[in-house]
Amino acid sequence: MKKVFLLLILLSCTIIPSVKFDKVSFNVELARTVEEQEKGLMFRDSMPDNHGMIFLFNAEMERSFWMKNTLIPLDMVFLDKNMTVKEVKANVQPCKADPCEVYNSKPAMYVLEINAGLADKYQIKEGAKMILRQ
Repeated sequence: MKKVFLLLILLSCTIIPSVKFDKVSFNVELARTVEEQEKGLMFRDSMPDNHGMIFLFNAEMERSFWMKNTLIPLDMVFLDKNMTVKEVKANVQPCKADPCEVYNSKPAMYVLEINAGLADKYQIKEGAKMILRQ
């Protein structure tokens, strides 16, 4: 119940929250709406290492992401409804020409995008727990 309440607060907030793993925290932008999720991190030429974007979905299901118009390599961290890492797509490169590769996931309710290499650096891997902080 506490996680649901925190998620509802995050969905309505304008403050940039943070997420924490065992060895690292990231300030995250929220991708809540379909429009925000479709745009994601497109057209950005850099992102600080302590930043990321978290995609918030209403249900746990397989997700599909691509890197069209994304200029920076990313790690995609797929998490279940309990905020446990189910899968990491590491060092995903920008798409330079159509058709862009599609990255499918195991069932996930949240997806965290961070700079490529950080998941490995901070040992964010399957089974790791993420904590949302406001």
